[in-house]
Amino acid sequence: MIAAGTAAAAVVVATVMVVLISVTPNGERAVGEPGPPTTPATSTTTPFPAELAGKDLERIPTSRRVVALTFDAGGNGGGTASILDTLGRTGVPATFFLTGGFVRGASDAARAIVNSGHRIGNHSETHPEFSKLTDAEIGAEMAFAERTLNGIGADPRPLFRFPYGDRDAGAIRAVNDTGYLPVGWTVDTAGWKGTSAGMTQRQAVRRVLNTLGPGQIVLAHVGAHPSDGSTIDADALPTIIREVRERGYRFVSLDTLLSVDHDSRSDQHPGEPGTLATS
Repeated sequence: MIAAGTAAAAVVVATVMVVLISVTPNGERAVGEPGPPTTPATSTTTPFPAELAGKDLERIPTSRRVVALTFDAGGNGGGTASILDTLGRTGVPATFFLTGGFVRGASDAARAIVNSGHRIGNHSETHPEFSKLTDAEIGAEMAFAERTLNGIGADPRPLFRFPYGDRDAGAIRAVNDTGYLPVGWTVDTAGWKGTSAGMTQRQAVRRVLNTLGPGQIVLAHVGAHPSDGSTIDADALPTIIREVRERGYRFVSLDTLLSVDHDSRSDQHPGEPGTLATS
């Protein structure tokens, strides 16, 4: 987890550029890196359905017994290799929300995620609290992160996740105005708290199973705990997948949300943009 804080932004007269706080490899922030104009880069990804505007979805709107695994990546990439190995061995699709800072600070892990073929989403550039930002600052966060992700071959549109889940109606509207659909979660595994806070793999698994239902969205993290080094989410993942499947559920990517008719989509290969990927 990246320490809470808001991004600093300043409009420069004539150039209309935004100065953002950048994230260094160790998760600290350094002021002064110039950001892009607030106009997002263009994308050919299917836009999200209009009826989803104004929402931060906590569950896939479906009656089908499906679950979406999602992973946030904003700090280090300590658990990435294990997570990708588990997903590959089990044939499970997932969605990864990456910050621009993660791409720069954990570039090998970021490229491994992108090259794995799983769906990528935008998680902002510097992981600020969006409810404290202006519309211009939100636009800059979205655009800067998108361009960073484009630079390693990823197209995150239209999926976005608010850092810390922090948002209000104005932030949701501003994100929608950039062409993105905010996606929250049904349950947080809380593995990010680490063993030093008393968390265990079994507790993470139980949190998922206790909230299991059609359209569940699971939040996990790719990083190792910064002080105790634990990778609870990565370590618990094989058990989560096995026990969810034993209860008659399948796994889908968040591209499911891009369909208006959520209950009738045919299964497609994991990672195909705009399709329902299941396992």
